[in-house]
Amino acid sequence: MRLSPFSHRRVASLVSMRVLVVEDETRMSRLLKRGLEEEGHAVDLAADGPEGLWLATENPYSAIVLDVMLPGFDGFELCRRLRAAGVWAPVLMLTARDGVDDRVRGLDAGADDYLVKPFSLLELAARLRALARRDDRARPAVLREGDLKLDPASKRAWRGGAELRLSPKEFSLLELFLRHPGAVLTRSQILDAAWDFAYDGTSNVVDQYVTYLRKKIDVPFGRHDLETVRGMGYRLRREEQG
Repeated sequence: MRLSPFSHRRVASLVSMRVLVVEDETRMSRLLKRGLEEEGHAVDLAADGPEGLWLATENPYSAIVLDVMLPGFDGFELCRRLRAAGVWAPVLMLTARDGVDDRVRGLDAGADDYLVKPFSLLELAARLRALARRDDRARPAVLREGDLKLDPASKRAWRGGAELRLSPKEFSLLELFLRHPGAVLTRSQILDAAWDFAYDGTSNVVDQYVTYLRKKIDVPFGRHDLETVRGMGYRLRREEQG
């Protein structure tokens, strides 16, 4: 199967998401994971129906990419079980057959969209962005807190009038804090939202990246807005908190 890779003409994601990919073909799943991570998303992989069901019911996902042909039970059955379990994350189904019957079966099972193989990874990313926009959670076009501003669509951020030069992961982390200003986010919550499921709680990757982010959004401006809450995690201080 030939898939068009993400190229230098990448389309910026509307928002960084945590995505579950349920695909039993190893080469395909790795390609999807790499491409979506390049878009700034955190990606978990499942290789069969039962594993996909377990991960999707145990973890919150912004979207689920689901192959139709799976070991254990197929994608139609997995989608039905997810909806029966109250999992309403948008589902994008992948199918090798362009028949109307398969598309109807997928939509009837609770899928939100479908994509026929072979497909362009750019189109997959665009479909996921469209599903995110249809999500009922509020997703403001531009996130602001004090003089911090972030535009998820253009992947740009500013402090006052100065544009911030952030790596993709630093950008995802700042976006997470700006979506929850004033709230204490634990290391586990940050790992879940911005990194792969494979990271465990003993990793210091969160602390490292918070340090990197502080050096870009606080230190050059003489600010201390990204706070450490001892024994709990981190918080982006709201302006009214002083």
